[in-house]
Amino acid sequence: MASDFMLPPLGENVENGTISKVLVSQGDTIQPDDPVLELETDKAVLEVPSTVGGVVSEIAVQEGQTIAVGELVLRVDGEAGGGAAPQQKKAVPPKEEEKGAEEKPASSAKAAAGGAAAGKTAAAKETKEPDDGAAQQQRQDAEPPAPVQQTPPATDDKPAQRRSGWGPAPAPPSVRRLAREIGVDINEVPGTGPQGRISTEDVKNYARQVNTEAPPMTPRESSGPTQAVPDFSRWGEVERSAMGSVRRRTAENMTHAWRSIPMVTQFDKVDITEVEKLRKRYAKQVEEAGGKLTVTAMLVKVLGAALKKFPQFNASLDMANEEIVYKRYYNVGVAVDTERGLLVPVIRDVNEKSITELCVELSEMAERARNRKLSLDDMQGGTFTISNLGGIGGTGFTPIVNAPEAAILGVARSNTEPVYIDGRFEPRTLMPLALTYDHRLIDGSDGARFVRFIAEVLEQPFLLFLEG
Repeated sequence: MASDFMLPPLGENVENGTISKVLVSQGDTIQPDDPVLELETDKAVLEVPSTVGGVVSEIAVQEGQTIAVGELVLRVDGEAGGGAAPQQKKAVPPKEEEKGAEEKPASSAKAAAGGAAAGKTAAAKETKEPDDGAAQQQRQDAEPPAPVQQTPPATDDKPAQRRSGWGPAPAPPSVRRLAREIGVDINEVPGTGPQGRISTEDVKNYARQVNTEAPPMTPRESSGPTQAVPDFSRWGEVERSAMGSVRRRTAENMTHAWRSIPMVTQFDKVDITEVEKLRKRYAKQVEEAGGKLTVTAMLVKVLGAALKKFPQFNASLDMANEEIVYKRYYNVGVAVDTERGLLVPVIRDVNEKSITELCVELSEMAERARNRKLSLDDMQGGTFTISNLGGIGGTGFTPIVNAPEAAILGVARSNTEPVYIDGRFEPRTLMPLALTYDHRLIDGSDGARFVRFIAEVLEQPFLLFLEG
């Protein structure tokens, strides 16, 4: 008895993936739960186990192919280990298939009839519209140009939908500011006031309608329109390669964040001279526990206290419902540089773990990221992100917020600099910090206080005990 294995659901919002490796060959005997594929999704490489057992008689996929959930992966003959094949229970009996095939012509006829009726209606509209346009053009040619209207004429007693070319939208400055803050084009908002005047409630109702009725955009749509590039081969030799799923997803997410979040970056330097002495003193002790004592691990611990003290940095905006979502858990994503691109595994409940525990977990997560062993769950649920480029170099950078989070902390390379202390210059180790945040949710004064708190805790670690 033959059994088909279809690609099963992979996780929330994951509909397909690229096959990086096929783990079985034709003629192999497999058991249920044996891994048969390595599948690369947006942020992880997953081993996909089979749900059927038997001798592999056909492999319907190949490496490098993109496959969607529900598509055929392989077919097996017989059953290994007496296990039942779940897919066989879902197979459609031949009689039902024939019945379905007989019913299709009738359905097609109904669809054709409906299409014909719709076609007649559309044809009637198309016949009428050119006449109206021609008459209007004749009137325009015969009459002098009219002044630009401030609002479009309303019909059927409904507020007219604004369009470009009608002049400035009739709205007060406070309403315009609200529209900008929530990402609404004021010129597209129907006004319900006199002569189409737009009120605060009009903007809110329009935002709710757009978020409720509009179909969800695909990642490519959300990243904005694409622009064709020139034919570079005209000037020399070129090589093209397909975008990997990680790079494609990164490009889409970064473009979406850049277009939708008004970001501000706050810069500061922190004196880590004393912390560096402590790090070197206890590095071996942490290494014996299975981790590596790094500044990143220390920062993750400090962030646990900072996010608790400044809850707006551990929040997200829900513009559709006009709410701020404050999270009572503290999960920090740590950017890891891999050969496939930037991956961000999440360290959970950082405020409840010791620095040694965080060091061990960070080392394990980084190793799994570089070996393509991260699961989707490993990269979900973050409330804040940190990106440390100090090991590579540079004096500073401006990280982009990892939406829907509210902020991200960038760390550059530390340097020894002269600092004026008690009447004389002393060599101190200073580490540059760059905090980028969503300015819709976080004010500049809060950003400065947040960075200063991190700096003060690192300069005086005892504050961490006082803050909890």
